[in-house]
Amino acid sequence: MTTTTSPAKTSAPAIGSQVRDYFERVRGGDLGALPAVIGLVVLCVVFASLSPSFLSPINFANLFTQGAGVTIIAMGLVFVLLLGEIDLSAGFASGVCAAVMAVLLTNEGWPWYTAVLASMVTGVLIGLVLGALVAKLGIPSFVVTLAAFLAFQGVALILLDEGTNVSIRDETILAIANSNLSPLLGWVLLVAGVLLYAGIQLTQARRRTSRGLMADSMAVIAVRVGALAVIAGFAVYVLNLERSRNPAIISLTGVPIVVPVILVLLIVWTFVLRRTAYGRHVYAVGGNAEAARRAGINVDRIRISAFVICSFMASIGGIVAASRANSVDPNTGGSTVLLFAVGAAVIGGTSLFGGKGRVLDALLGGAVVAVVINGMGLMGYSASVKYIVTGAVLLLSAGVDALSRKRASSSGRR
Repeated sequence: MTTTTSPAKTSAPAIGSQVRDYFERVRGGDLGALPAVIGLVVLCVVFASLSPSFLSPINFANLFTQGAGVTIIAMGLVFVLLLGEIDLSAGFASGVCAAVMAVLLTNEGWPWYTAVLASMVTGVLIGLVLGALVAKLGIPSFVVTLAAFLAFQGVALILLDEGTNVSIRDETILAIANSNLSPLLGWVLLVAGVLLYAGIQLTQARRRTSRGLMADSMAVIAVRVGALAVIAGFAVYVLNLERSRNPAIISLTGVPIVVPVILVLLIVWTFVLRRTAYGRHVYAVGGNAEAARRAGINVDRIRISAFVICSFMASIGGIVAASRANSVDPNTGGSTVLLFAVGAAVIGGTSLFGGKGRVLDALLGGAVVAVVINGMGLMGYSASVKYIVTGAVLLLSAGVDALSRKRASSSGRR
């Protein structure tokens, strides 16, 4: 008599079980984006209570446009930071790329799409040079990108004839940071996004179940999808409200065009990091480069590609900044752009030690930075106070990261 054994079935964990597991990870030092989320909520509550105009529709929309350029640059910096490297030139690289676009667009009369393409290609070339110097010659990324930080200021001056302000008149480019979607289109994109997210969650759960792996329960998936629908729905509702002071003359309603641009970039790079072999290699090199090399990963190629992605995203950030300012000058990408971009990635939860972080961290950290700058501006604080507070938030985030890593190491999680 023969007996057959059926494959073991794994039951989906209940919500209560997953909540307990999450708090266990937090106690073990795996904080993730929790500090950024808590900080964002606290800051919004504080500024809303101190400044009635903070939660007004017009200021809510301004938060997205003010932080867009920095957030996009921070997304690219996440890839470099995951390797334990740094790119100090990302800010001025965005300025150089924006200058290339502006000169070709305004001075040379190129169509907007070829000028934008040239700007992005410039970003890729910058990343290739920086990455090659770091990976092939072994020069520390701090030194390479610090030299580029200085050099790109000179390049920008050359492109802009030693300081000329180049205006941008192309309506397509100006619309990126200055125009809005129609209210109906905003709702359509919301529904499509929620359905896409729900489909991805269900597909992942089905695949894990078919392989005999633990998968999220339907209740957990429903909570995630519901939370996304409520938060995003509230945002779209507020952004669709009339925010013009003179609606009879000009109407301002709808989601800013730059919002779906950021969301598309977030989805693409999140997929790259979480669902591709390349993404796994990035985390492996950031966690232990020597072990990754012994496992057959081309470490140099991964390092070069991370700098390419960083500079490419800097070019997009420069385009968005130029659109918002309606022009490009030698200060584009300078001042505090780099500091805020690095701060956004770190505040969001990306580790400065490498191996830990997500593209979503840049979005959360960028929101924190934008709220701090915007809220303190509404309250009438000077630039000096803004810098001090933002620096304190960055230092606090770096301290939380260091302490959480120490806690995780002592608990055996890393």
